[in-house]
Amino acid sequence: MSYLLVLLLVLCLFVNPCLSDPRATEAALICTNNTASVPQHDTFLQNFFAAMDKVTPLIATQRHAAVVNGSTGDTPVYVFGECMKDLTNEDCGVCFAQCKTQIFWCKPFQRVNRGGRLFYDGCYLRYDDYYFFNETLSVEDKTVCGSQEFVGNGSVFSANVNQLVMNLTAEAPKFDGFSVGFVTNENVTVYGLAQCWEFVNGSDCEYCLASAVSNISSCTPKEEGRVLNAGCYLRYSTEKFYYNSTQPVRNGNQGSKLAIALTATSSALALLLVIATVVFIVRKNVLKRRRERKQLGAMLATVNKSKLNYKYEVLEKATNYFHNSNKLGQGGSGSVYKGVLSDGQVVAIKRLFFNTTQWVDHFFNEVNLISDIHHKNLVKLLGCSIAGPESLLVYEYVPNRSVHDYFSAERKSQLLRWEVRYKIILGTAEGLAYLHEELETRIIHRDIKLSNILLEEDFTAKIADFGLARLFPEEKTHLSTGIAGTL
Repeated sequence: MSYLLVLLLVLCLFVNPCLSDPRATEAALICTNNTASVPQHDTFLQNFFAAMDKVTPLIATQRHAAVVNGSTGDTPVYVFGECMKDLTNEDCGVCFAQCKTQIFWCKPFQRVNRGGRLFYDGCYLRYDDYYFFNETLSVEDKTVCGSQEFVGNGSVFSANVNQLVMNLTAEAPKFDGFSVGFVTNENVTVYGLAQCWEFVNGSDCEYCLASAVSNISSCTPKEEGRVLNAGCYLRYSTEKFYYNSTQPVRNGNQGSKLAIALTATSSALALLLVIATVVFIVRKNVLKRRRERKQLGAMLATVNKSKLNYKYEVLEKATNYFHNSNKLGQGGSGSVYKGVLSDGQVVAIKRLFFNTTQWVDHFFNEVNLISDIHHKNLVKLLGCSIAGPESLLVYEYVPNRSVHDYFSAERKSQLLRWEVRYKIILGTAEGLAYLHEELETRIIHRDIKLSNILLEEDFTAKIADFGLARLFPEEKTHLSTGIAGTL
C-alpha cells in the first residue's frame, strides 16, 4: 500500500491538479407564470419536450445550445443552455443533466407556466415561449447573497470585492465573455467568476456585467454573492470555487502566481490533493443524498435501491435522445420508443404526458405492483424513471408490433391467417381472464383494441397498458361516468 501511495505522489507531480466538481448546486430557480390560461397548451408541451431533446446533444458537443421548436403561431418553445467555461466536458455533462431534470419544478405541464430559468453554479438552463436570445437584462433578474457574514476586517473585504468584480467585468468581454480571478490584500482573499452567455457579446456583455457589479455590491459584507441576469452571471466568494482554467488568473497579488506554481510542483501539494479528493468525494455524495431526500422524500431511498429504477439519462441515451427513428408509436397516454440499454437489452420506453413529481410514492408503488405480474399474454413492465423531467415507463420489447399494424395500409400484404387470428384472440382472452380472476388485486383494462395487443415473433398475443389506468394521478382518475376506452 505504501508503494502505491508513493507512486501516486510521484505521478501527481507531472499532472495539472484538478478536482472534479460539476458545481451542480442550485443558485436560483425562476419560473414565469401567466395570469391567464394559455391556449394550445398541448402543442406547447410537445414543443417543450422536443426542444429539450435537442439541447442535450448540443451541450455535449459544444457546451452551449440555443434551440427553437415550433413555428410562429404554433406556440413555439425557445430553450437555451450553457456550462461555465472553466468546467471540464465531463463535469459540464453532469451539471447539465441534473439541471435538465430540475427545470421541471417550474411545472411547464400547467397551462399558466410558460417559462423557467434554472441557475446552477456550474451551468444554466432557460426555456420560454418568446424569443429571448437577444435579451441582456430582464425584470426577473436576481441577486442572491450568502447567509454568512464575513468575520474580520469588513472594510478591506468590501474593498477587495469591489476591486475583484471590477477586474472581472473589465476582462470578461475581452476574453470570450469569461474571466476568473482573485484579489488578496491584508490577508483577506476573495475569489470570483464572470461569464456572459454565448448569445451576448461585445457591448451587451459589458452592459450586462456593469449592471451585475452595481447589484452585487448589496451583498457585502456577506461572504458570498451572485447576480443572475438574463445575459450574464457574476459571483464572488471567500472560498475558491472555480477551476484553474486555460485562461491566466488575473488578480491584485501578482506574487501569488509564482508561489502557487512552485507549490504545485512539491510533493506536499500532491499529498494534499489526494486527501482533498477523498474528502471532496465523500462530502459531495453526502450533500447529493441530502438534496435527493429533500426533493423526493423518504421514498427515494427505496426507489434508488430498487431494480425497477432507471436513470433518466440512461434511457435518454438508449433511445438516441428520443430520436424519431426510434419512435414505435403514440397513443393517448404517451409516445413509445425503442431503446437499447448499455448491456444490449432491447426495451420499449414510454414517455408519459404527465409528470410524477407530486405523487412519486403512489406512482412507484403502482409500478412495483404491476411489475410483479407475470403472464405469457401480458407485456412485462420492467421499471420506470421518476426523478427526471418527465415520467418514463420501461417495458419488454415486443418485435412484431401490434395487431393494428397488420390491418394498416403498410402491411396489407401480410394479412393474418385465420388460425393466427384465432391464436391472437385466445391469447388476449387468457390475458384478460388472468387480470380479472386470478390476480389478488383485480385490474380491469377498459381499453382493449388492436393497438394494445402486441405480437411476439411467433404471434403470441401480449396485452399492453393493462395497468396504465392505475398509474394516472388522482386528477386523471380512471373512474368516470363517461364512455371509456377508444372509439
